[in-house]
Amino acid sequence: MAKAENHRRPRRKQRTSRDLIEAPACLTRRIPPYELLDEGALVELENHAEWLLSEIGIEIRGDPVALGLFREAGATVDGELLRFDRGHLRSLCATAPRSYTMHARNPGKNIEFGGDRLIFGPAYGAPFVTDLERGRRYGTLEDFQNFVKLTYLSPWLQHQSGTICEPVDVAVNKRHLDMIYAHLRYSDKPFMGSVTAPERAEDSLAMARIVFGDDFMQQNLVIQGNINVNSPLVYDNTMTAALRTYAAANQGNVISPFIVGGAMSPVTQPATIAQAHAEAMVGIALTQLVRKGAPVVYGSFLTTMDLKSGAPTFGTPESTLATLAIAQLSRRLGLPFRCGGHLTASKLADAQAMQESTNAMNPAIMAGANFIFQAAGWLESGLTIGYEKFVIDVEQCGALARVVQGLQIDADQLAVDAYREAGAGTSFLGVGHTLRHYRSANYRADLCDAGSFEQWSETGGKDMRQRAFERWRQMLAEYVAPPLDPEIDEALLEFIARRKASMDDAWL
Repeated sequence: MAKAENHRRPRRKQRTSRDLIEAPACLTRRIPPYELLDEGALVELENHAEWLLSEIGIEIRGDPVALGLFREAGATVDGELLRFDRGHLRSLCATAPRSYTMHARNPGKNIEFGGDRLIFGPAYGAPFVTDLERGRRYGTLEDFQNFVKLTYLSPWLQHQSGTICEPVDVAVNKRHLDMIYAHLRYSDKPFMGSVTAPERAEDSLAMARIVFGDDFMQQNLVIQGNINVNSPLVYDNTMTAALRTYAAANQGNVISPFIVGGAMSPVTQPATIAQAHAEAMVGIALTQLVRKGAPVVYGSFLTTMDLKSGAPTFGTPESTLATLAIAQLSRRLGLPFRCGGHLTASKLADAQAMQESTNAMNPAIMAGANFIFQAAGWLESGLTIGYEKFVIDVEQCGALARVVQGLQIDADQLAVDAYREAGAGTSFLGVGHTLRHYRSANYRADLCDAGSFEQWSETGGKDMRQRAFERWRQMLAEYVAPPLDPEIDEALLEFIARRKASMDDAWL
């Protein structure tokens, strides 16, 4: 026994947040997207989208300004119902930029949308949070700040998303101020602003101007709004007014139809895909009517439902096919493409969560998506964000970042010198080529345990959730905020205090 113990490998030192790998600010995709559909099928989907827009129409409710813009552009407006001649919307979308830079508070973390670029961001919009110690509960401002900090510390998340969780301990009409401040103070990556009312979008822009400057923002993208369609075939004034606010300021919009097939569209996937394409084009066109050249992302969030219970389902074969197809339609418009990420209906980070999340995320990678948020933390069909799930998902994002790099075939990678040094029948562990590449040759999934059963037992026999629990707590304990000019910080806090003092708390 003593001899065996002496030959055990030394225990691996637990990695700290400061040891995390330095990832590029923006990933470059070097593998081709998967082309599911041929030309004939794509044309048929586009024709069906045009039929929906010309025959069925789409409503914009409560926004006469948006309706007026479309009327002036030649759409048929009947009350709040819009109809478009075939090809009209496609021509209106043509001025949207194919690619562009989004500027971060730290210029070294600027990101590129479009082309062969890939961006990951965390979950968005959950009212609940959960962790291994405290369980499921309503999110608080402290939780929101924690997830901003974890995003900042996570090398494989290039974007902070927006409402990572809802801080329900702050009044509804004021919480956006605290969320934007957290994005600007506790991280220095790109982020999204508020879209729940036009005045909240204006506040988001005003706070961004304090940091970036008005002149800079007139010419450069620094903040985005995430615009959801009220499917089927409806935009409400909350979304269109926020969209117009960001576009008028030359800032970004991510247009995202959120369709659960069978409830918000017909149950068959081709119908859902065509409907999503029609809905997305309306939002994209509106950004261009407000300001030609305004940056926009073609978004899509298509999934299925359990037709017995009505519950949404994720990572299904049907949603995989829909993601692959809608990505092809976005490329035909020439726009950056966004879709969902590590999605699951599971309530905790268990086997179901990992199976569904992997099944949902891999098609996004295969499809050639440019922007994948909901890439970390998503649980319970989006109602909850989990601390353990967050760090587990981030590690998987790192593995996928390695996949999209593809293979580089050259003399060094073919290791001619290693063969010459080792010869036949000799291990390659000690050769110069191995020593040069051992840090970077393989992606290291640090939360996974590849040691022996004995080593695992000696360190507590912890499962993945327990190791993830320790990881995020360690990260937060070691967190150090990125620098921010004290005068800018003071100006932000003064703006927040002034805006909060100007209104009574509203909880609905």
